[in-house]
Amino acid sequence: MSDLTGQNILLGVTGGIAAYKSPDLVRRLRERGAAVQVVMTPGASRFVTPLTFQAVSGRPVRDELWDPQGEASMGHIELARWASLVLIAPATADILARLAAGRADDLLTTLVLATEARVAVAPAMNRVMWAHPATQANVALLRSRGVEVLGPGAGEQACGETGAGRMLEPQDIAVAVGALLAPTGPLSGRRVLITAGPTRERIDPVRFISNRSSGKMGFAVAAAARAAGAQVVMVCGPVSLPTPPGVRRVDVESAADMLEAVERELPGTDIYVSTAAIADYRPAHPVDRKIKKTGATLELALERTVDVLAAVAARLDRPFVVGFAAETHDVEHYARLKLERKKLDLIAANEVGDDKVFEKDDNALLVLWRDGRRDLGPGSKTAVAQDLMGLIAERFAAVGPAVAAAGADSRK
Repeated sequence: MSDLTGQNILLGVTGGIAAYKSPDLVRRLRERGAAVQVVMTPGASRFVTPLTFQAVSGRPVRDELWDPQGEASMGHIELARWASLVLIAPATADILARLAAGRADDLLTTLVLATEARVAVAPAMNRVMWAHPATQANVALLRSRGVEVLGPGAGEQACGETGAGRMLEPQDIAVAVGALLAPTGPLSGRRVLITAGPTRERIDPVRFISNRSSGKMGFAVAAAARAAGAQVVMVCGPVSLPTPPGVRRVDVESAADMLEAVERELPGTDIYVSTAAIADYRPAHPVDRKIKKTGATLELALERTVDVLAAVAARLDRPFVVGFAAETHDVEHYARLKLERKKLDLIAANEVGDDKVFEKDDNALLVLWRDGRRDLGPGSKTAVAQDLMGLIAERFAAVGPAVAAAGADSRK
């Protein structure tokens, strides 16, 4: 876990309740090899003391533009030049507004204006504040200037409400920073196409068939692929997750939509990873008007959807193909059958059920290939995805030049 070795992270901490997570973020970044210098706003010190950050970072905290000792040699310029990345986490609605306006009325905003390093923000605020048109306009403006926006996530908030606005977890931010600053790796120069999330198959304008996939594993795999140096494209079913930094995202709804998007994005792909829970069946006769409740029962005829994974694996110019198998029992048996039947290069299988995997943050995988197997996890989906991507890179390299050449030739 040393993908940030040699990187200097200037971490700006602002005055939001999510500041309590920032010391853990410092620890996560340092675990990956980064040097971390914390800069606090006055509001941040209302939530966490500078001494806490000094203890976890190993560096004195800077919190004052008018510090005679720090500014004796134009310290804010020195810090701005030192940083590989300026990361603000949490980034409150106030700091987003001041950055968008180009303000320089404290040390942190002055550093952002004075740096030539990349800038990233991890927003954290009440869901209504995040949805406000002013905040959205500020975020759009910052994005247009090249600022990376990490999140926010959605869920229960400190105020007791639920919705978008939660700061991403420190581990996820650290992975995102790795993707931003460590573009080289075992998959450098390779193109990875990933599918994620469920599909929805229309019954009528208000109803559909779907499943419990949250997309979390697929998004973690996409972040891990980017951190490994790959160019990553992700085709997603309906999910409410922030796009991993550096990843291009294509949103779809149905299995047919996903097949069309995958076929469009496949040329030039070296590795295809199918984490999506794509519907096996769809209503045979969807209707344009809401079906009314008229009887005690309702029969719904279903027809098979196209198997996207099998279609990719059957191509003459196929990439290295990785499938997923979610099973409630006999996991290895059914996964091995799927590996052989669809002629996959690798398959990652897990056991699912009412209280397993779906909508959870942890996972465990059994990964199979023709003459091998490996257990990954249990652990967070982020950690398991990193291990999986390492194994994919290892197996991709082991197959020799044939698969790699197929992807390269299709790019010519």
